[in-house]
Amino acid sequence: MGNCCSVCSKFRAVFRPKQEEGSPLQPICTSAECLPKPPPTSAYTPGEDRDISVLSVITVDQCIAENSEAHRTSRFDLSNHKDENAKLVVRRGDPFYITLILSRAYNPETDGISLVFALDGVEKPLHGHGTLAATSVLPAGIEGEGSWRANIVSAMGNSIRMKIVSPADSKVGKWKMDIDTKWKNNGAVSFTLKSPIYVIFNPWCEYDTVFLGDEDARQEYVLADAGLMWRGSYNRQRPVIWKYSQFEKDILDCAVYLITDTAKVRISARQDPVTISRRLSGAVNSPDDNGAVMGNWSADFGGGTPPTKWMGSQQILQEYWRTKKPVKYGQCWVFAGVLTTVCRALGIPCRPVTNYSSAHDTQGSLTVDYFIDAEGKVMEEMNSDSIWNYHVWNEVWMTRPDLMPDCGGWQAIDATPQELSEDAYRCGPASVAAVKKGEVMRPYDNGFLFAEVNADKVFWRYNGPVQPLKLMRKDAYGIGRSISTKAVGRWEREDITHMYKYPEKSDEERAVMLKALQQSASLFSRYYLNEDFNDIKFDFELRDDIIIGEPFSVVLLMKNNSRTKEYHVSVIIRVEAVLYTGRVGDAVKRAEITRTVEPGTTEQVRLDVSWEEYGPRLLDQCAFNIACLATVKDSNFEYFAQDDFRVRKPDIIIQVKGESILGEELHATASFKNPLPIPLKKGRFLIEGPGLEGNMKLKLSDTVEVGGEAICSFSMVPKLEGRATIAAKFYSNELEDVDGFVNFMVKPRKSSTNGRSSSDIVNE
Repeated sequence: MGNCCSVCSKFRAVFRPKQEEGSPLQPICTSAECLPKPPPTSAYTPGEDRDISVLSVITVDQCIAENSEAHRTSRFDLSNHKDENAKLVVRRGDPFYITLILSRAYNPETDGISLVFALDGVEKPLHGHGTLAATSVLPAGIEGEGSWRANIVSAMGNSIRMKIVSPADSKVGKWKMDIDTKWKNNGAVSFTLKSPIYVIFNPWCEYDTVFLGDEDARQEYVLADAGLMWRGSYNRQRPVIWKYSQFEKDILDCAVYLITDTAKVRISARQDPVTISRRLSGAVNSPDDNGAVMGNWSADFGGGTPPTKWMGSQQILQEYWRTKKPVKYGQCWVFAGVLTTVCRALGIPCRPVTNYSSAHDTQGSLTVDYFIDAEGKVMEEMNSDSIWNYHVWNEVWMTRPDLMPDCGGWQAIDATPQELSEDAYRCGPASVAAVKKGEVMRPYDNGFLFAEVNADKVFWRYNGPVQPLKLMRKDAYGIGRSISTKAVGRWEREDITHMYKYPEKSDEERAVMLKALQQSASLFSRYYLNEDFNDIKFDFELRDDIIIGEPFSVVLLMKNNSRTKEYHVSVIIRVEAVLYTGRVGDAVKRAEITRTVEPGTTEQVRLDVSWEEYGPRLLDQCAFNIACLATVKDSNFEYFAQDDFRVRKPDIIIQVKGESILGEELHATASFKNPLPIPLKKGRFLIEGPGLEGNMKLKLSDTVEVGGEAICSFSMVPKLEGRATIAAKFYSNELEDVDGFVNFMVKPRKSSTNGRSSSDIVNE
């Protein structure tokens, strides 16, 4: 090191060994001779004779705008700050660029530059663990070896521009970067980048295990920040909007936290989407790891938000990031929506999937067994299995190096805490291709997924503890219907049932079921069969697609095929409110009717249900279980059938007024007609849209009369151009969970020469 003395001009001042980004260089000697000389105005020319000091980094330009555009991360809030708080988010396997401002011109003959990368949050990063990497910065055109690579692209004056390439299998998370500079091995300086670099998965890189070859699919499953999920029942499908908001404030930080702290993914697996998606399916729920969302399937949502009031993931994940405590409350579509957000934020292609008539097989039998009493009522106390009106899980796209090559592609994961898997409430990833082939023993949880879409439904007549069970009916085709997801690039449903199972009643479907049963089967040890009886044919149906507030009817048709014999049939029809999970609530109406069916005739048993009868007993999603038990007298034959039914709620219509321009106020209205025969009191709208940091809550000052219109006006200022979505929900004392949405394009600001273009608003 140089000395501060009268002869110090013989020495060049040595800068302090460690610098922080943005801190001025401090020479040891402060005399005039020792102060740094102004940097040269051009790059070093070989043979030039001048004094040389240890090269030092003054500051680093991470070229955030340029890199974000190239890596498709420009919508992340982290990257959009206009000051030093902006963070660099890159997708692994693709190059990114930085510019170094140096203390003098770079001389390739005497100066050396190295980059050191360390995974943030690791106590002792090690090269062998993939958490520490060092690479020399090489001249342009020379390819380096090792996981991380860096090349100088250009040099001008005291700045150089370099290209950095992370490995396509680098660990996902935050990386710290040091820049080491040295001169002829006689001194070295290390510069630490103040902010970490976020490295996420890359579906655009063919060497990444999450590579997805179709650009439209990447736009939908990685970059789309809003979408649809389906609720209701297989015969009354209901699309609902969900705002994923994966680019909003704190979301990416929360996603990384879920990997590192909540799920505690081991360091050796933080590059593996199979392990990460499996752990995330557990980290999004809360029973065993203090995860993001607390489930609640009761009628009491005190101390939290009812699941039907959420419109997106943003508020949930921002609250979890702030408090590190589970957010109350969620049900299956909420878990799926949040998991979609987390996966897309991390770069894993992900989509929510709805399975109608979804089996919950608790015993691994691949059957769902129902026990029926003499009243035709399902005996809840004896039933551990259930059939949900619908269930929403997720699919993530990746190869499966741990399985056969044909098991890659979409993998099912499920964050709803239903059953333990390896001692934790998580599920998947289960290869959808393997599920279709009946490979129920594949990891992870393929058997559970197979049962959800393929289990046989078996009805047993219970006559007491000492009587044998009577096998009334076996339905091999009532489970796994209309498996649905949002279509790529379109706001409509895509049916993907064919990806999970072969067509019902086909030879392939029965062969796959037999294959699965041979791997996992159970039978009741004592039962007797319903008699074969073909004279009377029953047809159980629901009539009318009705809106809430209107009456509906249940009809049983009984056709006597005998030409000579009449039959006396006793029928019990039950209508009960039911949760979408299949749990039965209050009885709405019951009727017991006896009819004589003459030879060659058809008799009809009809049960009419009015609003006054079902309205007070509605549960949160307006679903009913309709069941009938018919007994043919003077025979041992009993017919049992049940079905799901849902009354439909109105849709909120959102209208955007005029053009939607970046940075300019956007005005809109939301409205719908009151369908109930009673007024709506204390109504309120919840609005989410571009430029809003949370829900906008709008209370109606007036009661909405019968047949009247509930309407509100609002405004917002979009902060980003491109596609955008406004979502709305309505709640009142009498009617809740009414929703709607609109999609549109936010156009760039009007230029002084070009004027404005049409906003191209699309009402869905």
